[in-house]
Amino acid sequence: MSNNFLCPYCRNYLNVGENVVFSTRNRIGKEGIIMLHPKLGDYSVIKHPTFRIGKGELVDFFCPFCNKKLVSDRNPNLAKVLMLDEKDTEYEIHFSRIAGQHSTYKIIGKAVEIFGEDAADYFDFLNTGNM
Repeated sequence: MSNNFLCPYCRNYLNVGENVVFSTRNRIGKEGIIMLHPKLGDYSVIKHPTFRIGKGELVDFFCPFCNKKLVSDRNPNLAKVLMLDEKDTEYEIHFSRIAGQHSTYKIIGKAVEIFGEDAADYFDFLNTGNM
């Protein structure tokens, strides 16, 4: 894997094998581990089958190291992590916290790359001036 994902607070690596690992909490307060695919635009999710998240549910994402809540400063329905590419260029990655919603944004400065069929839902909230 050529990209690494980091917590924006403690800067620990969130990658384990071929997944990005998060501690999460569902709407009823149950906690669980969720692993997301590191390829932007791939919305594969791995979790324990007893950890239930309903479609449309807002999920809280936390760093598994420092336990800080990973909420985007651009929109509260998005989570935020950092990504280092193979050249160690650092990007902000914002992705939907709403289960089943496919929207991801790769941001560096005013440049934005979008992924997912629901990405248009947050154009007004990103305030990057480039959309």
